[in-house]
Amino acid sequence: MTPVSPYFAERAEDLLSLEQIAKISGLDFICGIAEGRYPAPPIARTLSYRMVEVEEGRVVFRGQPDFTHYNPIGTVHGGWFGTLLDSCMACAVQTCLPAGTSYTTLEYKLNILRPAFESTGPLDAIGEAIHVGRRTATAEGRLVDTGGKIYATGTTTCLVMKLGQSAPSV
Repeated sequence: MTPVSPYFAERAEDLLSLEQIAKISGLDFICGIAEGRYPAPPIARTLSYRMVEVEEGRVVFRGQPDFTHYNPIGTVHGGWFGTLLDSCMACAVQTCLPAGTSYTTLEYKLNILRPAFESTGPLDAIGEAIHVGRRTATAEGRLVDTGGKIYATGTTTCLVMKLGQSAPSV
């Protein structure tokens, strides 16, 4: 698939409504964002990343670290790593969900293996679903440079629910 540059939501009204999302499969929804048929969330513009590959159970985001992502010690902030990995892993889960079903991230873990800088160049956040059940889903991700060097890894557990339901109480 050749992705089309996404357009970004400028305000909440630009995003699809829950009713609209409930009518399409997770794979169709995520492909629609990658292809530019549906707006990309504004966080992707803020943190300089975009979806570049989608298939069932796998999503890749490409991010370009820049100076606006630096922490006080002059490296890319860990939150940037975390957001890209949370996004690719959760979207990989979403591609496996039928219409009318959604998820929320229950928890994720991140291991940053090396620092990134503006000079690092683009990094790919590769998310792959491991298990997608009726109530929970798991995925793993890795953040790699164009030469395949790993910058961070992550795992996530997502809570799966019918779209429009609040999370069940424990």
